[in-house]
Amino acid sequence: MVNSSIRAITFDLDDTLWPFAPIGERIENTLHAWFTEHSPRTAERFPISEMRALRERVFTEFPEHAHDLGLLRRLSIERALHESGDDPALASAAYAIFFHERNRVDFYPDAMPGLQRIAAQRPIAALTNGNADLAVIGIASLFRFQLGAREYGAPKPDSGFFQEACRRLGVAPDNVLHVGDHPHMDVQGAANAGLHTCWIDRGDHHWPNDLAPPDVHVTTLTALAAWLESGASSGNLP
Repeated sequence: MVNSSIRAITFDLDDTLWPFAPIGERIENTLHAWFTEHSPRTAERFPISEMRALRERVFTEFPEHAHDLGLLRRLSIERALHESGDDPALASAAYAIFFHERNRVDFYPDAMPGLQRIAAQRPIAALTNGNADLAVIGIASLFRFQLGAREYGAPKPDSGFFQEACRRLGVAPDNVLHVGDHPHMDVQGAANAGLHTCWIDRGDHHWPNDLAPPDVHVTTLTALAAWLESGASSGNLP
């Protein structure tokens, strides 16, 4: 693959542009503090560990909503209030707290410089299983669009998810590069859909022995930007 064949780029969000673990921890702590003030019975019945277990139980009970993490979070909040005997009308305010904290992100140091350089070269789009909102985060102007699993109706690695992004970009899959951190959901999923692939190795995953290697392997988006600017062939980059 020569990068001059790449006419557009799709990006994963969580653990590609920013780490999700600190966000998840902050959501749990902030929600618990909110329940302590506004619904003490819920805070007592569902401390953070119990709320996490409840959320996992709700996710298991509603596999048909696996592509809509926001809905599952709302259902978890409603269930917690109901099982605590508190007012279910509080769910809207609690969800607003969740949504606010969900979109407070701390970018990897290379993410914004790399994104800005890449977006200046080629159209980019966001392709995510999560529920981050680029408009709220403040970077939507860099992207042609954001396509989420909730909107599409199925999560990555569904091939149709990637192909729908290519359709919206107006670019054939073999002229699109997908960038993501997850070997299976991002790289294998995109490859199965006919896209070129870039694994951004944030140190959270080991490359599985049973998977074909990505077309490009980077550790930073600034390295990817430099590769795109250079017109080089595929390979491993710093």
